[in-house]
Amino acid sequence: MSAIIELAGVRKTYRSGTIEFEALRGVDTRIDEGEYVAVVGPSGSGKSTLMNILGCLDNPSEGSYLLAGEDVSRMSEAQLAEVRNRRIGFVFQQFNLLSSLPAWRNVELPLVYAGVPRAARRERAIEALTRVGLADRILNKPGELSGGQQQRVAVARALVTEPALILADEPTGNLDSASSADVLALLDELHAAGRTIVLITHEHDVAANAQRNLVIRDGQITSDELVGAAS
Repeated sequence: MSAIIELAGVRKTYRSGTIEFEALRGVDTRIDEGEYVAVVGPSGSGKSTLMNILGCLDNPSEGSYLLAGEDVSRMSEAQLAEVRNRRIGFVFQQFNLLSSLPAWRNVELPLVYAGVPRAARRERAIEALTRVGLADRILNKPGELSGGQQQRVAVARALVTEPALILADEPTGNLDSASSADVLALLDELHAAGRTIVLITHEHDVAANAQRNLVIRDGQITSDELVGAAS
């Protein structure tokens, strides 16, 4: 299997005046195409910083990050924005949907930024919503959908560009238990279909849905465990 993510000696230091804080302290890991991996750790462990680097939202202070074989660790902001739009599908805890737009318009937004023609955008957005079980909700605005349905719209938006990587940051954090189970089942389906998924969470029961757990504490990966819950 080819690697989607390769991190070598990744450190991230934040500076404020004379004060320095090292959020990541030499992270080395590899995630292969088609894997379902959870990064799990408590608040302050460094998992949010790691998520920002994996998602090309920030650069490491030291070390290298290869995304699908391409070194993104020293890219400019414009280059990182292009990589985010082409290669990464994001699913956030807060959904990040525009309340004034129907579901299909929310899903098409990454394609707008990519310059895809209007008719093709609508077709691909509806196809993505159908894949997550919302074919009958394409015209509904976020306020007309349940929390679980809103997160499915967010997953459809993440899928619409056919990215190499789905990065889900605490995707069940704002959901009740039934909706959480629904979203996790959807991630299972996507993984079974061959998607590479990295799930960021502080909940060990959520992390157990992945096939592999990277446990992070004090800015370092302290264990890399096969879980075996995912097929």
